[in-house]
Amino acid sequence: MNFIDLKKQYQSLEKDINKRISTVLNHGNFIMGPEVVELEEKLCNYTNSKECITVASGTEALLISLMAIGVEPDDEVIITSFSFISTVEVIVLLKAKPVFVDIDLDTCNIDVSLIEEKINNKTKAIIPVSLYGQPSDMDEINLIASKYNLCVIEDAAQSFGATYKNKKSANLSTIGCTSFFPSKPLGCYGDGGAIFTNNKTIARAAREIRIHGQSERYNHTRIGVGGRMDTIQCAILLAKLERFDWEIEQRILIGNRYNDAFKGHVGYIKQSSDRTSVFAQYTIFSDSRDELQKGLNAKGIPTSIHYPKPLNLQPAYANLCCPECCPKSMIASSNVLSLPMYPDLEYDVQHKIIDAVYDLI
Repeated sequence: MNFIDLKKQYQSLEKDINKRISTVLNHGNFIMGPEVVELEEKLCNYTNSKECITVASGTEALLISLMAIGVEPDDEVIITSFSFISTVEVIVLLKAKPVFVDIDLDTCNIDVSLIEEKINNKTKAIIPVSLYGQPSDMDEINLIASKYNLCVIEDAAQSFGATYKNKKSANLSTIGCTSFFPSKPLGCYGDGGAIFTNNKTIARAAREIRIHGQSERYNHTRIGVGGRMDTIQCAILLAKLERFDWEIEQRILIGNRYNDAFKGHVGYIKQSSDRTSVFAQYTIFSDSRDELQKGLNAKGIPTSIHYPKPLNLQPAYANLCCPECCPKSMIASSNVLSLPMYPDLEYDVQHKIIDAVYDLI
C-alpha cells in the first residue's frame, strides 16, 4: 500500500506526459521555454487570476513574494505556528521577524481572532496557510489587512484547486503562492511553484526577481534570485492539468468517505461549508497517536505526521517566541496523523484503512 501513489497517476497520463517531455527535448528550450508561458496562461485561466509567475519551488514563491512587496530587515510578518518550515524560513532569510499566531483546532488553520492583537507599526504582511487542502478564513483576514494596509499572501501549497466562497485558492488575496512538489494536489516531477496576483506592479517585480532582478537581459534593476521553473516541469504540469478536475472530484469523494466513516468516533479536520478542501492530506486526531501509528504501520498501512513540531518550537526559530505562545499548535503536533490519500485510492483499499483504524482505537 502507498501513502501517495504517483506511479498509478503517471500510468494514467503516460502518453500525454511523455509527449510533452519529448517536445521539450526536441526544441531544447529547457529554461523559459514556450511551455512556461503556456502553463502560466492556463493557470491564470484556472484560478481566474490576472497574473501568474512560475518559479522554482513553493518556497521560492513565498520568498519572491516577500521581496516583491518590499519586506526589509526588522519588518514583521504574521504567520501561523503550525505549518511546513518554508513558511517561516523565507521571512528569516530576509532578516524580518515572524510573528506566530496559534491555530483553530478544528481546522488547524490560523485562528483569525488572534491576528489583530499581533499587528503593530512594523507589521508588513500576513501569511495564512491553507493547511491540509482547505483555505483559511480569507474574508476576515483580508478585512483585517485592509484596515491596517497590509499585504496578504496566501500559502496555498496544499490547497491548489480548492475553493473559498466559489473563488479558487491562490486567488483569494493580494498574492497567492503554491507548490508543485510531486506530492502536492497538482505536482510535477521535481520542484516547482507559482505566484498569483491581480496587481501588475507586484507581478512585474516577481518576474524580475525570479531572473536575478533583470528588467531586461543583463540589466539588473533590483536584487533577485535564480528562481525559474524548468520548462520540462511546466510541460509535465500541462499534461496533468487535463486530469486535474477529475482528481479534485476524487479527492473530495475519498475525503468525504473518510469523514462519513469516522464521524462521531474519530476526530478529523473539519471542513467549513463555504469552502472546499482538496485533501492534500487526510488527517485525523488521536491522543494516543504514536501507538495508533505503530499499529497501522504493523498492518502495512503507511502514515505520516504533518507536523510533529510547531514552527515556534523548531530549534532554528525557538528564540523568536516563547515555547508556550501557541498551545493549540502544541496539541495538534502531538495528535495529528495523516492517512493514505490520493485520487486513485481504491474503494476497497480505503475501507481496509478505515477498518484498521477502528481495530486500533
